[in-house]
Amino acid sequence: MYKPSFAVSAIALALLQAFPAAAAAVTDASADAQALPEVVITGAKAQASRASVAGFANTPLLETPASVSVMTSLQMLDRQVRSTTDAAKFDASLSDAYNAVGYAEQFSIRGFKLDNASSYRKDGMSVSADAQIPLENKERLEVLKGLSGLQAGVSAPGGVVNYVTKRPTETALRTVVLEERERGTLYGAADLGGRFDDPRFGYRVNVAAERLRSYIKGADGNRKFVSAAFDWKISPQALLQVDADYQKKSQVTAPGFQLLNNATLPNIAADTMLNNQPWSRPVETTSSNIGARFEYLFTPDWSATVSANQHQFKRDDYTAFPYGCTAQLLYPGFCGNGDYDVYDYISLGEKKSPLTVQALVQGKFSTGSIKHEFTGGASLFRNSEKWGDYLYVQAGADGTAFSNIYHPFMVAPAAGTSGPVSERRRDNERALFAQDILSLNEQLKLHAGARYVQVKRDEISDATLPPAHTDVGFWLPNVALVYSLRSNVSVYGSYAQGLEHGGIAPIQTTNQGLALAPGKSKQVEAGVKADIHPDLSASVALFEIRKGLEYTDAHNTYVRNGRAQNRGLEMSLNGRASRDLMVGVSATALNTRQRDTGLAAMDGKRVTDVAAFKSTVYADYAVPQVAGLSVNANWIYSGKKAFDKENQVFVPSYHVLNLGGAYDTRIGGIHTTLRAGIDNAFDKFYWRDVTPDLGGYLMPGATRTFRVSAQFDL
Repeated sequence: MYKPSFAVSAIALALLQAFPAAAAAVTDASADAQALPEVVITGAKAQASRASVAGFANTPLLETPASVSVMTSLQMLDRQVRSTTDAAKFDASLSDAYNAVGYAEQFSIRGFKLDNASSYRKDGMSVSADAQIPLENKERLEVLKGLSGLQAGVSAPGGVVNYVTKRPTETALRTVVLEERERGTLYGAADLGGRFDDPRFGYRVNVAAERLRSYIKGADGNRKFVSAAFDWKISPQALLQVDADYQKKSQVTAPGFQLLNNATLPNIAADTMLNNQPWSRPVETTSSNIGARFEYLFTPDWSATVSANQHQFKRDDYTAFPYGCTAQLLYPGFCGNGDYDVYDYISLGEKKSPLTVQALVQGKFSTGSIKHEFTGGASLFRNSEKWGDYLYVQAGADGTAFSNIYHPFMVAPAAGTSGPVSERRRDNERALFAQDILSLNEQLKLHAGARYVQVKRDEISDATLPPAHTDVGFWLPNVALVYSLRSNVSVYGSYAQGLEHGGIAPIQTTNQGLALAPGKSKQVEAGVKADIHPDLSASVALFEIRKGLEYTDAHNTYVRNGRAQNRGLEMSLNGRASRDLMVGVSATALNTRQRDTGLAAMDGKRVTDVAAFKSTVYADYAVPQVAGLSVNANWIYSGKKAFDKENQVFVPSYHVLNLGGAYDTRIGGIHTTLRAGIDNAFDKFYWRDVTPDLGGYLMPGATRTFRVSAQFDL
């Protein structure tokens, strides 16, 4: 795969800067009434009022019969958000789910872990989340909470995270951000946009580089990113958009901790590193996207859109991995004195290449007194996954190496490496979908739609066995009623079905590497939404989701048996509460249960790694006595979580307080925003992630971290 040169990128940016006329503002008061809408949002609202993730258009959130949260690029800058992990601090429905430092960012929504292959989208197109998804070229981060069978087809029942790409601006944009965090993390990014001399053509370029110094000792690395987006206004009716991005990241990953004696929580410092052998190497990942979108407006009411995205992912995975205690025959579990077995894990050349293509037609018409907003279309998803047989053996010359969480010592690596890379899994999904939004009267709307998905999958986990083959079709209905009590208040009720690929059996199970068959899920939801005023909104949603329960059974086989039932209540308040105060409040209460497994030790017990209550409160106050000065705070609370499916061990609840401030000024005639923050201001120790994966691991949250940044709008 072609690797872009950062020197060439810098030259390209210099050329753009040398010709400022390319970014001149363009207005056309005589544009045809059928002209396409502007492609860039330039307002400075305190919150987003629209999102595309819950349907097939950029729909007002007030009219959307689903729970949706949105973070804009302006909010990312204001809150110093550099990753999805940073963004998740402001949404109580999102939680870590094996989100190891230096590895892939992985999350759950409404208590269900997202699928790295299908739950993360770029402009509605599937991308792999096995590498950190960059935010530098994202206009919005949208989260659909709950089933997305109609909108996305195959995806985990928790929801979908959609990253909306930045597009060319109508006026010149030149923004540079520099940041330093405690322990030596350095970050720099540039965002350039505008129009060329021919105003039909626009550009948006983003570059970033980061030196990573984690709160965990030794989990260091670096990241480089570049992207470009262009548009061509072919005519008042036709718009072509293309974009591409490339990221390379290298970072030593930090594995989690297991229970001492497989029964009690370890007492360790949050910066303790277990992947600290002399032969430990960083995980190397590269990822890229090439996307295109063509929109044609036939009339003011009818349009057609064709979009596509090709994603590429490659990873070389190295870890000195802690697992079990041979001395006490614990698998999993660390020894009572803190000893643990050290495994040498190597998997080189892992590759994924998802391709998504979608075509749809949208239009408005009436049948008698009933108004219709119709969407119909087809989509194609293909993905090839390649890897070799990994090396996963106990380290040491004699294969008996171990270390200690309190007093680590060095061991010899295992001999060998991973095997030749070949295609092991191939997906081919084709879908037809349609939705009609019927305005039955001025206050009542019926949303009715369905997607038919034909799922084909071939996979090989063992060369000695014949390939496993799946070829099955599913109908995924979605129906909702939205009633407008007032122009700014709506209530809704909905029913939806979803579809997800079966989970992949983890390492050391009898069916390791094999995916379970696709499984359906069902959801009912009711909610209330209100725009208290144009820049302050509130919502409440009540829901129940049911899906098959997947776990490793007593025979060490990964199975789907029984069901997981999650019932919950979500509440949010976002926007400008007064002229000087902006707020963001998010709270989620969850009742999770394992049912119908036939096992007394599991039935009726809580699902692992899910807090019964979680909340996050953010406030930003503009100090009226000092022009340009603002202060902010973010308070996060999470209730206790079950560590194991039998609920024998719980991880305690925690509170975390983050503080910050910003000052807008001019330096040398340049608009400048200076920001500073303290994450985990009281240096609280807490277990932020309690994953059941790979036998169960605990991951501590970050210690107190200071950060400062400067934003220059040239």
